[in-house]
Amino acid sequence: MDYVLAAVLGFAGGAVGGLLGVGGGILFVPALTIFLGEGQLHAEATSLLAIVPVALAGAWRQSSYGNVRLRDGALVGALSPLGVLAGVLISNAVPERALELGFAALLLVVAFQLARRVLGASRRSQRRSRPPR
Repeated sequence: MDYVLAAVLGFAGGAVGGLLGVGGGILFVPALTIFLGEGQLHAEATSLLAIVPVALAGAWRQSSYGNVRLRDGALVGALSPLGVLAGVLISNAVPERALELGFAALLLVVAFQLARRVLGASRRSQRRSRPPR
């Protein structure tokens, strides 16, 4: 049953990731910890591998629409392994509870930033659509 649930979560995470363009960790880590009972460290490590095919498939399809900025992607891709190495060292040195709280804080910050952006854009569009007085 765990394999079926993992397959369903993988498909759902890939679909939502492709639809919303979110990083795999935002979707896969909570799914692995909540639904499959993985520890935070194992979920984060598994997510690093799981996101590879999701990112490749999403980038390939978005590229066919002309939405991929290769130069920016190459720069981010070239520098991110250094950050991953640092993150792996830190994640294996701190208590798992610190990882859980750090991840929760990251999700809150991302949610706040997205809500602020959407609400700001909504207000701007409402001001533009008002008829002059």
